[in-house]
Amino acid sequence: MASQEAEAYQVDTRLPEEMGSITAARRLIAEVLRECGYQGRQEDVLLVVSELVTNALVHGEGPPGLRVLGSGSRLRIEVRDAGAELPELRDPGPARGWGLHVVRLLSAAWGSAPIEGGGKTVWCELTAHQELTSRPPALDPPHGAAQDGG
Repeated sequence: MASQEAEAYQVDTRLPEEMGSITAARRLIAEVLRECGYQGRQEDVLLVVSELVTNALVHGEGPPGLRVLGSGSRLRIEVRDAGAELPELRDPGPARGWGLHVVRLLSAAWGSAPIEGGGKTVWCELTAHQELTSRPPALDPPHGAAQDGG
């Protein structure tokens, strides 16, 4: 049974440096969810991917890359770009957006890391049976820079 829980599906692609990439990423993720049989809330996955790709396009540099590793019970989503500045949680609101707070609330874990040679990766993990009520409210400070990217 343990072998079934290993990452069963992987996609790694470069997206165009344009806002239409958000739609392309959502379509790709929908295909990944079908292929790997992910049993979690698919709406959450689509929203998280939209937020990560949007952040890479708006705050990053160059065309974003999207990597997804998935199985029926777990997904890891990574979005990379050429920008060196790591993301940080800011006070959310209509003018500033909700992006990383949404990612933090819907994910089991998230973070960011510099890429050797330049750029960064922002990642999150979602699990099919995670308890949304077990996570802190959106405005609480992050639980450690390494895990929460801030």
